[in-house]
Amino acid sequence: MADLIDQDATSQLVALVGKRVSAVELLKASLARHAETHDRLNAVVAADPERALERARALDDARIRGETLGPLAGLPMTIKDTFDVAGMAASSGLMELKRRMTEDAAAVSHARRAGAVIWGKTNVPVMAADWQSANGVYGATNNPWDLKRTPGGSSGGAAAALAAGVTPLEIGSDIGGSLRVPATFCGVFSHKPTWGMVSQRGHVPPSPGSYAERDLNVIGPMARSARDLRLLLSIIENGPLAPKAPPADLTQIKIGLWLDDPLCPLDTEVRAVIQTFADELRAAGAQVEAIPSPVDMRALLHAYQTLLGAVLGEDLPPKMMRGMERARFFMKGSVQKAGPLSNAAMVMAYTARHTEWLAADAVRARLRSEIDVAFGSWDAILAPIAPVPAFPHDRRPFQKRVLKASDGRTIPYNAMLTWISVATALRLPATAVPAGQTPGGLPVGVQLIGPHAGDARTLAIAQAIDENVRGFVAPPLLG
Repeated sequence: MADLIDQDATSQLVALVGKRVSAVELLKASLARHAETHDRLNAVVAADPERALERARALDDARIRGETLGPLAGLPMTIKDTFDVAGMAASSGLMELKRRMTEDAAAVSHARRAGAVIWGKTNVPVMAADWQSANGVYGATNNPWDLKRTPGGSSGGAAAALAAGVTPLEIGSDIGGSLRVPATFCGVFSHKPTWGMVSQRGHVPPSPGSYAERDLNVIGPMARSARDLRLLLSIIENGPLAPKAPPADLTQIKIGLWLDDPLCPLDTEVRAVIQTFADELRAAGAQVEAIPSPVDMRALLHAYQTLLGAVLGEDLPPKMMRGMERARFFMKGSVQKAGPLSNAAMVMAYTARHTEWLAADAVRARLRSEIDVAFGSWDAILAPIAPVPAFPHDRRPFQKRVLKASDGRTIPYNAMLTWISVATALRLPATAVPAGQTPGGLPVGVQLIGPHAGDARTLAIAQAIDENVRGFVAPPLLG
């Protein structure tokens, strides 16, 4: 049974349909793996096994009766704790949010109707606002590749649970890399869809009960294989299903390799892993050519921080916002000198006036048009996700945190926003795939960025890479 739960969701579903395993047996195996790893990982932080077992038994009975079942029928599954689940409200790391009566978030509802057996919630940072998954309610989640390091955020518990074989599928969200950063830090797959493809209803933040489809934020699948990403996205997306296609033929694929920009720092070991990965793609027949930044990154980062600050500012306590309003007066002159993503620039972003937001939105529209030209030459742009691999837990205030590169350089913490910003600000799809490990044994992932609504394209390329070049590797720490 341990071998089966280490396989991807598609393989587990084949076993269920073939009646080689029951939904109850598969759920109990997932619960056992959770029990084995919880003290070390703290990935799944809330559970409802009794209700899940009841649902698993009902699905087993329906299968025996020969009833038509959904595409996920009997598959055990956990959900990121920023999504409301019936009986398990999204806490988003805050105790007061946990104590609510809720119904399933829209994406969760789609997965449940497809037959998923939802049994647990995975850990997140407070209000999904960090690249580490820790909060005062549930504590910190550890990376299964190195327990002293973070699994990333905000879908960190989800990525850790996937890598450890605790769950075969997860639903995450991404506004500042929250699907892609945990994927690279834990060595799993994720897909950031084109904005608007999946409903955000029932995701917290914003405040519970909101019907707002937040700018920049997206809901997407996480898994241990690219084919599983395609399966889950087809279930949770809005409207007609995305076009289905076989895995791409790598010999017919043109990829632009983006590794350099003065505003986007990159650890030398991460760069080396990605360059080796690019060589592997070339050996598999893909055309991979180094390209400069696909857009003016200074303009994009200035626009992105304003657009992002306008969204995240809604979640800040009123007292903090009043302090930022006061600080804004003194920081106006220092922003140009400090550059985008500096602390001064982020204060200006959080307190941006509507006219400033409109200007940023206009820049976004211009850059979207410009990058469309690049996609006339390339099927996808391959880029790093984070400047560094998974870093040690750091609970200091944001403004005191830094990232340490393997060559001794110090990188600003907010640089975590750089590589992910193009797909996020321009509302493009990006599929995260494992690319290899550093000499120290930490996973490194890359993102395949596609044109607007080009989700089927990046997912097809990811599946071809997964099945012909390299895919998920289980962390040896938990073996």
